[in-house]
Amino acid sequence: MNIDYLTQSANSEETVRNYLELMGRYERLMEISRQLNSTLELKALLQAIIEAATELTDTEVASILLIDPASGELRFEAGINPSSKVSLETFVVPMEGSIAGWIVRHGEPVLIEDVANHPSHFSQIDSATDFSTRNMLGVPLRTHDKTTGALEAINKRNDGAFSEDDVNTLTALAAQAAVAIENARLFQQSDLIAEMVHELRAPLNAIRATAHLLSRPDLPEDRRAVLVETIRSETERLNNMTTDFLDLARLESGRTRLTRETFEVAKLVDECVQVVQSQANERKLQISTQINEDVSLLYADRGKLKQVLLNLLTNAIKYNRDEGRIDIYAELVSGKSPMRIAVADTGVGISAENQKRMFQRFYRVADTEGYAQGTGLGLVIAKRIVEAHEGEMWLESELGAGTTFYFTIPIIEEEIAPPVVG
Repeated sequence: MNIDYLTQSANSEETVRNYLELMGRYERLMEISRQLNSTLELKALLQAIIEAATELTDTEVASILLIDPASGELRFEAGINPSSKVSLETFVVPMEGSIAGWIVRHGEPVLIEDVANHPSHFSQIDSATDFSTRNMLGVPLRTHDKTTGALEAINKRNDGAFSEDDVNTLTALAAQAAVAIENARLFQQSDLIAEMVHELRAPLNAIRATAHLLSRPDLPEDRRAVLVETIRSETERLNNMTTDFLDLARLESGRTRLTRETFEVAKLVDECVQVVQSQANERKLQISTQINEDVSLLYADRGKLKQVLLNLLTNAIKYNRDEGRIDIYAELVSGKSPMRIAVADTGVGISAENQKRMFQRFYRVADTEGYAQGTGLGLVIAKRIVEAHEGEMWLESELGAGTTFYFTIPIIEEEIAPPVVG
């Protein structure tokens, strides 16, 4: 048989296989794009994008870097690196002198087969995350004429090399991802603003009605003092609501960053107890703490975790019985988030129906006197802070037997020095 014919036939079969593989990849890309466009929760969306990037390019890990609207810095927003004990979100990437910065500034893909020897690669991130970067494909995330970040696929599996098809596929994914990310951000903002406007109306209407009554010349002085106090309390409520609203908006948009430091858990708990002790004394509540011996140092955002604890403690006071108890536990457990903290009260408990809504924005359960207090954002903010640490928050409650709120915080290693990465 003619050797040239056999060679030509083999080449034709390989061409057909490559074509079918490429078509299968683009069919999968279309399916993934539909999934991305239907996901409006930003964290879940980012996770779906990096999982799609590793699948479509057959790589070990992937990451998303987005421009911080407030600072203009490039920051890791999501990444896959199962072996790392360090959160990628702690890293800031300079626009100048980094691979990701070049991608964003030029708005073009970059394919690097030997990352270790590339002049813009800094090895600190590999050291900090216990990871070795061999090769990388990075593409810009663009919406309209604006580059908002970069999508990176790292380390081709089986020591392979990136192909032109990989570049085209990841570029197509990035185009869909950028639009989906923008839509998710806009949806969250518009949804939150609509809820905020609705909630603002109640105190504003109360202030307007009270001001109208104060303008009446026949108003008794004792009644006038009551109305002035109403305006004061509603104004304070508005102030707290707008502060909480801004905190939540920053958390949900990704503009709030964790400022990690090493601190003693026991000291933080004692500090929070001291803050609320006078409130507890007014209702003759006893507060006890139980910090296990194996719980010592934590590397996290101390200020934000203090905010979480204070929110749980004030709720435990507000919804407790007079002369009741509040117990605070801290212990190490197995799993992804080994640090677990709990705040338990001896209050009236929360019904199963109300438990389903406790972490909804602006939702408030009536206190022991039948009044719904607060802004309805405190628990939502606390949960977002915990989730920003890659932890979880939940509750257990029984009517008549009290409520316990739990949250977990992963233990990660402290950085030796802030790395500059690309």
